[in-house]
Amino acid sequence: MQRHDTSEPRWPLWPVLALLALSWSLFCWPWLSGRVTIPWDAKAHFYPQLVFLAQSIHSGTGFSWAPFVFSGVPQIADPQSLIFTPYALLALLNPSPGFVSFDAVPLVALLGGAVAVVLFFRDRNLHPAAALVAAIAFAMGGSAAWRIQHIGQILSIAWMPIILLFADRAIARSKLRYAIAGGIAWGFMLLGRDQVAGLTSLVLASYILTLLFAPARADQGRLARLVPVFVMAAFALAVVIVPVLMTGVLAARSNRVHIDLAGAERGSLHPAALLTGFIANLFGTDGEFARFWGPPSPRWGWIDLYIARNMSNVYSGALVAIALVVGAVSGAFFARSARFFGIVLVIVLLYAVGRYTPFFAAIYTLVPGVDLFRRPADGTFLVGALAAYVAGYGLHRIANGTLVLSQRLIVGSVGVVTAVAAAAVALAAYKGELGYATLMIGEGVAWLAASLIAIVAVQRLCPQPLAVAVILGGLLTADLIRNNGPNESTALPPTFYPELVAGNPDPVMALLKEKTAQQEASNRRDRIEIIGVNFHAPNASLIHRLDNVLGYNPVRDRLYAAAVGAGDHAALPDQRSFPPLFKGYNAPLARLLGLKYVVSNEPFEKLDAKAPAGFATRILSRDKTHVYELPDPLPRVMFVPGHRVADAEAIIASGQWPVDDFTREVVLDRRPFGASDTPGRPGEVQIRSYRNTSVEIEVDSPDGGFVVLNDPYHPWWYAYVDGYTTPIFRANVLFRAVQVPPGRHRVMFMFRPLRGLGQSLSAAISGRPE
Repeated sequence: MQRHDTSEPRWPLWPVLALLALSWSLFCWPWLSGRVTIPWDAKAHFYPQLVFLAQSIHSGTGFSWAPFVFSGVPQIADPQSLIFTPYALLALLNPSPGFVSFDAVPLVALLGGAVAVVLFFRDRNLHPAAALVAAIAFAMGGSAAWRIQHIGQILSIAWMPIILLFADRAIARSKLRYAIAGGIAWGFMLLGRDQVAGLTSLVLASYILTLLFAPARADQGRLARLVPVFVMAAFALAVVIVPVLMTGVLAARSNRVHIDLAGAERGSLHPAALLTGFIANLFGTDGEFARFWGPPSPRWGWIDLYIARNMSNVYSGALVAIALVVGAVSGAFFARSARFFGIVLVIVLLYAVGRYTPFFAAIYTLVPGVDLFRRPADGTFLVGALAAYVAGYGLHRIANGTLVLSQRLIVGSVGVVTAVAAAAVALAAYKGELGYATLMIGEGVAWLAASLIAIVAVQRLCPQPLAVAVILGGLLTADLIRNNGPNESTALPPTFYPELVAGNPDPVMALLKEKTAQQEASNRRDRIEIIGVNFHAPNASLIHRLDNVLGYNPVRDRLYAAAVGAGDHAALPDQRSFPPLFKGYNAPLARLLGLKYVVSNEPFEKLDAKAPAGFATRILSRDKTHVYELPDPLPRVMFVPGHRVADAEAIIASGQWPVDDFTREVVLDRRPFGASDTPGRPGEVQIRSYRNTSVEIEVDSPDGGFVVLNDPYHPWWYAYVDGYTTPIFRANVLFRAVQVPPGRHRVMFMFRPLRGLGQSLSAAISGRPE
């Protein structure tokens, strides 16, 4: 881009922002009106996180630990919990956020990024039409539109133009207020702790380096440019340091510490998908799933890619594609003023296609942090953003006449578009889909032709900048509404998700809530398992506050996943594995978990073929969904007089318990100080209060022993006996226990993540176990 211009801009801001707001409103209205809602991961994973956060804040039960998935998880350390995102403000304001307010957050975030794009272009006195087109393409094009359900990544990319704007102003104008704002924004982007935030940070850092090494103004020394950079870094670090360290501890204990190169490369973008940059629906991406024929559909055979069909679409509008083609053919993007964004766009494209060039393997090896993420195709978020900037610069050159659309340039651009269309036709014919794809290809070529005609016409016939903005912005808006608008990948009717409505649960959820309510008097908090119902059902337990053995999350405690067989998903019956320690629903571990109800679309005998006949009782059938009741779950809290020491990992691997009666002996990870080897007499125990982040228990025993709480062990839980700190033992492989002396005592378990983080870091530095 050309250098920052500190003089007064030549075009009015508010008309362009009004046009942007109108374009955004027209595009987003189906979601904002409630006619459709953002589906898939947005509802299966992120929406339940928001409802849990809102309910926990307004009920005062604590939100840093969630007992409703995977039997209990450190919610505050999970990068996808939404705690450190704009959703936290929504949760504070609304105790029961609905689908519309949930969907509005990423859409508004993208609008905020688009406004920053306009301001960035205006700072350089670039053409208002270029600013408007770039902003529309950023907010409604590429992965920002096609992968809107990936909420965390949407929020991360939305911060990019804002940080870019503040960083640019801070360095160019030597204004610390912009540096502080930019640092805070950068910190909030990094709180997403996802690949998009990481890649964007590398791009932003590279851009800042180009500013630092650019020729200095006479009134500004190079050293003066460093001060805003250090200020930005300091404020970003202050915002992000504690949550990132918490996530680091979570990752170290999780199932996803490292992803190898082959595993990451399975998330590559197939090069054929780049054709969708010109022809939006080439592969039938927005049609029926069965008709989708792009990679990695069955039409391509075994190509070992693990990406959803909507990841294979990078369309940002025909006008953007034409601007990129014209800029490339003319060589305009090799000019100094646009060189940075053009070069980075090519680099990120090479990254996104992953295994199909040697580039990704080199980056995976050389750049720290890349091996934490599994999909190079996530780079398409940046591809869309960078393409908007590059195309905007090309349109600026066209609109102000410094890039003349000569006959030779037009013919060259038409030649490129013709070659792309021919490649699409040849590919469709090769895959046997020409009949299906002909209309898509024809419509795509029509949009490309209309866009080329439009930019030729405005250059030669329309000298008014705002009129050009209206024409080009209107054309791109119509194009994106038609081609990137609501479809099966990005929008479904709200009625598709009855299980996720907190105030009006479906009969299955209502029965489970009734069966598991008010059990503390008997020391029971029965757990449920939702397996093989549908994609969005597992995390519904976060909304209805049901203690669930499984859930949906790619990051889980390593020992818990190995012992229980908890995978990423529980949408299909075959995603329920039975490891040695959980060989079936009649395993001792199932009883220790307090598993009482299993919900599935499969008959119980197909879920667990090894279970004895008649083991489970079906208590409800609704459509295809069945609820089964299991016998004899153990209480959530028990008094156990005796103990035995054994290695948890060895028990998980072998599936063999060293004790037979868990009410008489508890298996501990280490020997308790002063404990007798002979079990004493039984005692009594009672739950007095059970909240997300604290559990209060009363115990009375003649000889002392152990209070066993069948909730997952985590080092950030602390225990107190009569107000005095006491150690927590890992009990029965997964759970918690404290030692108590004879007599009546009050035991408190409290989740204290900040204190726990300090101890985890101290243990890591000293090399001792937690």
